[in-house]
Amino acid sequence: MQERTLVLLRHARAEPPTADGLDVERPLSARGRADAAAAGAWLARYGLLPEVVLCSAALRTRQTWHGVEMGMTGSPPEGGPAGPVPEVRYEPDAYEAHPDDLLTLVRRVEPTVGTVLLIAHNPGISLLSEFLDPPRADPDGLRTSDLVVHRSTLPWADLARGTAAISARHTARG
Repeated sequence: MQERTLVLLRHARAEPPTADGLDVERPLSARGRADAAAAGAWLARYGLLPEVVLCSAALRTRQTWHGVEMGMTGSPPEGGPAGPVPEVRYEPDAYEAHPDDLLTLVRRVEPTVGTVLLIAHNPGISLLSEFLDPPRADPDGLRTSDLVVHRSTLPWADLARGTAAISARHTARG
């Protein structure tokens, strides 16, 4: 039975909203860029290199992925081996998504994929983590740049409530 790893990442800290700007176009702050790279370094250090990245199409999540990718390819001791280049899917449906919307995206991943990184927004990403492992989920949810690692032996298509235990969590700070 193949173990599957789902890494949930709430996007890094973004600039505050402006009166004339669209929320979907908010960029990362300087701290957010540093935190995203730190998240990538942590993933590399622990061998959590994704084969597939499901990323909200919002600017701040795309920039978070870019920082994570840069952090994963850094040189030791900060980073680690980069591994194969993941397939990145920018998903418009992950923006302002409910947990069941995010779970639908994960369930569509090919069954041969072992590790998926999902980069999305609150409250959906926090509620998805709670759905997958109710007793171990943080009641305060995911903060910016929080990573939660869920593991399951089920195929992606069969993930359901309580079927993917939390094995690690980390708040990335640059």
